[in-house]
Order: sequence, then C-alpha cells, then structure tokens
Amino acid sequence: MASLSFFIGIIGNVISILVFACPIKTFWRIVKKKSTENYKGVPYITTLMSTSLWTFYGILKPGGLLVATVNGAGAVFQFIYVTLFLIYAPKDKKVKTAKLVGIFNVGFVGVVIAITLLAMHGKMRLTFVGILCAALTIGMYASPLAVMTTVIATKSVKYMPFLLSFFLFLNAGVWSAYAVLVKDIYIGIPNAIGFVLGSAQLILYMIYKNKSTKPTDTIRETGSTLPVKEGIEMRAHVDDDHGVQGDGKDDEEAIVVEKRSLSKQGKSLPKPTLSKQYSLPKILKKTASLGPYDLYSSWYHHYDTDVQTGNNI
Repeated sequence: MASLSFFIGIIGNVISILVFACPIKTFWRIVKKKSTENYKGVPYITTLMSTSLWTFYGILKPGGLLVATVNGAGAVFQFIYVTLFLIYAPKDKKVKTAKLVGIFNVGFVGVVIAITLLAMHGKMRLTFVGILCAALTIGMYASPLAVMTTVIATKSVKYMPFLLSFFLFLNAGVWSAYAVLVKDIYIGIPNAIGFVLGSAQLILYMIYKNKSTKPTDTIRETGSTLPVKEGIEMRAHVDDDHGVQGDGKDDEEAIVVEKRSLSKQGKSLPKPTLSKQYSLPKILKKTASLGPYDLYSSWYHHYDTDVQTGNNI
C-alpha cells in the first residue's frame, strides 16, 4: 500500500508540475515584449501563497515528502512568475502588485507559520494548517463554476480549453486517490470536489464543443436583437438594392444619430470605481485559490487574449 501511494504521488507530482509550468509561454511573451500587457498578477501571487502553505503542511506532516516537493516546486515557479511580473509591469501596477506580495506572500504566510510554530503544539499544528489549506482550496473551486455558467449561457467552450480542463480533472483525480491511500482528509476533500467539477466541465465540453455562440454585440435598449455589425451590413445592402444616391447628407445624419444613441447607452452603464475594483474583500476572494488549480481563471483570460492575437498558450 505504501509503495502504491508513493507511485501515485509521483504521478501527481509530474502532472502538477506540468500544470505549474503552463504559464511559461505567457511569461516568455512578457519578457520578449518587456510588458505585462493586460495580464494580472493576482493569480500568481495567490498561487505563491497557497503553494507556500501547502509546502509548510507537507513539512509538518509525517510522510508528507511528496506534498512538500510538488508544492515547493510550484512555489519556485510562482516566485519566478511574480518576480518577472514585478520587473515588466507598469509603475502603477508594479506598486499595487508589490503591496499584494507584501500582504499575502510575506504577511499572511508569515503570520500563519508564526502562529503554528509558537502558539500550537503536536497534532494541533497539522490540523490548523490542514483546515486552512483545505478551506482555501474548496473556495477556489467557485471559479470553474463561473466558467461553466458562461459555457451554458453562450453555448460555447471558447473560455474552457479542453486540455486545461482535462489536466485539472486528471490532477484532482490522482491526488484524490493519493489522499485515500494515505488517509489524508485535508488533501482528499478539496481534490474530490475538484474531480467532480472537472468531470462536469468535460461533460459540458462534449455537449457544447460543436454548438454555435450567441451574438453578444446587440443593441438591447432599443428592443432590437440584431447584432450591430449585421445591422450595418444589412443597411448597406438595402441602400445598394434601392440604388440610393444623393449627396450623402441623410447617411451622415443617420450616423450622427446612431453615435449619439450609442453614446447615451455607454453613459448609462455603471462605471466601477478604482477603490471598489481593488477593495480588500475582492482581493481576499481571489485568494481562495490553491494548488495547481489556482491559475484557472487567469489562464482563461490569457487563452482568450492569445486566441485573438493568433497565439495559443
């Protein structure tokens, strides 16, 4: 049984490290362009925090070598990513990122380690760190739920790449099996939840992979469900069919009216303030991410950006 758990743990290490290495292409692009572009540093910061805590858990746990090694490797990857992000981010983003690194990677992790070592003894240490890690990991699985909702609403898997979903599903399954063999509830429960949600994502992918997407650029306030681009093309086609000539004044007036209408619609939309966007509750919500699954939501953003620019991560 011990040899089987060790073998499965090794497989889990390999898969997890492959997942941790996925953003390498993204950061290679950042280094080449010397700019972080629209990428965000929060996912890498929270992953560095979570892998650090899991590494600490593996060190405290008797026989936790495989847990410590995989998360230690993950922490090294994330430290490199965060460092590169700090180097190539614009000044304002660099300052905000540095503050978050100080709060979560230095402050929070340091407080947890200090409380564990100074205020707790024996099994209580492992229980405290294990519950904290498991709670954060369970909270992390809310992110895929949002993506699954988007897939159902748009009937498109554009924001749910198959390979990423498959490897996250596989990773959760392997670590769930490992947790059963070593009887570790703190590793088992979060990864079992991840395995179930990963299975659901693959099922959704099979259902919607050939479905068409719904039009999104629609003028809704006027009651029209015709996509903007299609409406413009149809109008030009009708004008051609009717042989509209003249001096173009009617067209110019129509364009001005359309611009005013769109401008009013834009002004009516709520504009988030900077303080709300970077409020502490929202940042804390983003920290509910752990292990090799943490970059989930950010990878969707990166994948979509690269699809638009002709690249694939």
